[in-house]
Amino acid sequence: MNPYILAILLFGLGLGTTITFASSHWLLAWMGLEMNTLAIIPLMAQHHHPRAVEATTKYFLTQAAAAATLLFASTTNAWLTGQWEIQQITHPLPATMITLALALKIGLAPLHAWLPEVLQGLDLTTGLILSTWQKLAPFALILQIQPSNSTLLIILGITSTLVGGWGGLNQTQLRKILAYSSIAHLGWMVLVLQFSPSITLLTLLTYFIMTLSTFLVFKLNKATNINTLATSWAKAPALTALTPLILLSLGGLPPLTGFMPKWLILQELAKQGLAPTATLAALTALLSLYFYLRLSYAMTLTISPNNLTGTTPWRLPSAQLTYPLATSTAMTICLLPLTPAISALLTP
Repeated sequence: MNPYILAILLFGLGLGTTITFASSHWLLAWMGLEMNTLAIIPLMAQHHHPRAVEATTKYFLTQAAAAATLLFASTTNAWLTGQWEIQQITHPLPATMITLALALKIGLAPLHAWLPEVLQGLDLTTGLILSTWQKLAPFALILQIQPSNSTLLIILGITSTLVGGWGGLNQTQLRKILAYSSIAHLGWMVLVLQFSPSITLLTLLTYFIMTLSTFLVFKLNKATNINTLATSWAKAPALTALTPLILLSLGGLPPLTGFMPKWLILQELAKQGLAPTATLAALTALLSLYFYLRLSYAMTLTISPNNLTGTTPWRLPSAQLTYPLATSTAMTICLLPLTPAISALLTP
């Protein structure tokens, strides 16, 4: 892609998110979300592969449906209450519609079906943008309207952790596994949203760091399915030794960074008297842990060539920058000891 066009599209992505962040009016927020969608579409379709075009079309249709629902709901709210401000969602009908529209935008279950299919059709770089940056603007809106419908958020959260764990069990494609991982993590964030928005933001931040590491590892190995991972030890032995730690951090095992948000969320849910919800969420985390362990096993405990139908790729030197990967890997593995400091910052 022409670097000038790429720069304009990335600027459009940044501007769309910033407009949504800065807006207090529903029309302006909607406009920011639309700019976000329109800026990423050329990035998704840039390789002109039939799968990429199909993924782009699916993404465009779902995002357009969500944006139309959002616009309709905010207009309904203005009609019922006379208010266009984002904070002034008092009527239950538009509040529920807006929450569901934003859930469709970020891919919360049961409105998640587009996310694995779309992510599977993209290259890893665009997939990374879709899994991280594109979640920011809708999340900012959910954070602002969250007091209005608490039961719906808990249902969405539990369903997402369940679907995110269950859906990834049978997958061999890494991008689909990462999509289900994304659904499960978003479920955890939404569960605690109404009780402690600061813990939600912390979870979002750690999810971004861990996902960045995972995508960069797969990109360095040029891996798109589990079988390709089995040959990665010959390309980057040190990184192959560290990758299971990154994956288990995504799964939320101590003493890795990914344990911190899960720990704080379970603690907060127990404080709010939602022990059954917390137990269910912790059990669904075991489902996710299974497929992260499966990836770790394929990477470090199978010697290629083995009886998997994996083709041995060419070992060409990668042109990818390793500094971002080194930084994000260190953060993915080592940030748990900072939990007391972060907890002190989070408590009002």
